[in-house]
Amino acid sequence: MDRRSGSLPMESSNRDRLNGVMSNDTALVLGATGKTGRRVAARLRMHRVPVRAASRSSRTPFDWSDPTTWDPALRGVAAVYMVAPGTPGPAHEFVARAESAGVKRVVLLSGRGADTWGDTTFGLEMRDAESAVRSSALEWTVLRPNNFAQNFSEELWYAPVLAGELALPADGVCEPFIDIEDVADAAAAVLTQPGQHAGKIYELSGPRAITFSEAAELISLAAQIPVDYRSISPSEYTEVLVREGLTEQDAHHIAEMFVMMQRGVLADPTDGVTTVLGRPARTFEDYVLRSAATGVWRR
Repeated sequence: MDRRSGSLPMESSNRDRLNGVMSNDTALVLGATGKTGRRVAARLRMHRVPVRAASRSSRTPFDWSDPTTWDPALRGVAAVYMVAPGTPGPAHEFVARAESAGVKRVVLLSGRGADTWGDTTFGLEMRDAESAVRSSALEWTVLRPNNFAQNFSEELWYAPVLAGELALPADGVCEPFIDIEDVADAAAAVLTQPGQHAGKIYELSGPRAITFSEAAELISLAAQIPVDYRSISPSEYTEVLVREGLTEQDAHHIAEMFVMMQRGVLADPTDGVTTVLGRPARTFEDYVLRSAATGVWRR
């Protein structure tokens, strides 16, 4: 929410451009119950864009592992907000079906610096999805955000923060965490501005890189709870994630992200948010203050 007025967090110029745009077109939002999907869908509705929200649990069912759900979701759709499937492969067939269904635009959520990740096993599904949309005849745009600030308050690192110890293989790693609200704003802007972002790849980050230790300290100060950071090895982190219920494969996948991050390829802030939205990216401190005020870290 906008700190000053409580209104939808977009610059007035973007609101003016979005108001009424695509009012007769339907946007399919995949992963509509997920962290980005539900936020993107809400923004589109606020701007009177017809939304077809799709996920395994939505009224419009969509499952990457069940291709019979794809065509009904795509029928009559002009634009798609696409979150990469969990494995490489399905994206190519899905994009082909989208073209056949008459879809015009696709906005893909990928990961920061996807083409700099090298031979790591991390993000194979995102790179495969990028290949699918970038080689298509659709008007495509790729959004590549850094790690979400909301990972500390939704899912990934939420439980460790509440437990008071953030143990990660991130000793000295700097990350310009991006506020997921900025990602959703960018996705909504791209989806509702046909032609302006065609063939573009936007690297999205927060305005300043901080260490995970600094992130823990800021949360601790704002929420008035002890949150210590402890450095562990990638193999130790994999074991922790497996104990928490992840599969060995998924745990290794997340640990590999930190191995890749150690190379510093994601550490420099970008101006992607400003390019798309015409305003600076939200700071991590702003995210922490807003989140602390909701009581999300209250024990």
